[in-house]
Amino acid sequence: MNCGDLKIVEETKKILENYPREKDRLIGVLNDVQERFGYVPKEAQVEISNYLGLSLAEIYGVITFYSRFTLEPKGKYKISVCLGTACFVKGSQAILDRVKERLKIEPGKTTEDGMFSLDDVRCVGACGLAPVFMINDEVYGNATVKQLDEVLDKIIAEEK
Repeated sequence: MNCGDLKIVEETKKILENYPREKDRLIGVLNDVQERFGYVPKEAQVEISNYLGLSLAEIYGVITFYSRFTLEPKGKYKISVCLGTACFVKGSQAILDRVKERLKIEPGKTTEDGMFSLDDVRCVGACGLAPVFMINDEVYGNATVKQLDEVLDKIIAEEK
């Protein structure tokens, strides 16, 4: 185990100290682990499994069922493109296609430099603003490919 793995194990143990050893605490534990690391690392899953007495398969099932949880680290800028009905009908697929083209990543992936990650989501609850994309917690409504390019250009310029 390398130093990074040991750090994850130790940090996860600290999180688990805040919870009783009850299986129904899994969601809370996963939320805290996700908040701490930005994803749910394998090492954390093993610690949670041992602590709560759940199988790794059960934990994996919960992580993959809820879209809030992720098994891979996300980028500094988390881009979500809504593909719900209202957004899709109003052109969100073109926005998703443009992100994929510009950043050379597929949904669920992160750029090699760790700067951007991309997700396609089913609804962000802003149907009246369709089409919508989000970067981190900022919502961009009535979105266009041009607007996406402008936002990405600004972020990239600020990061240089």
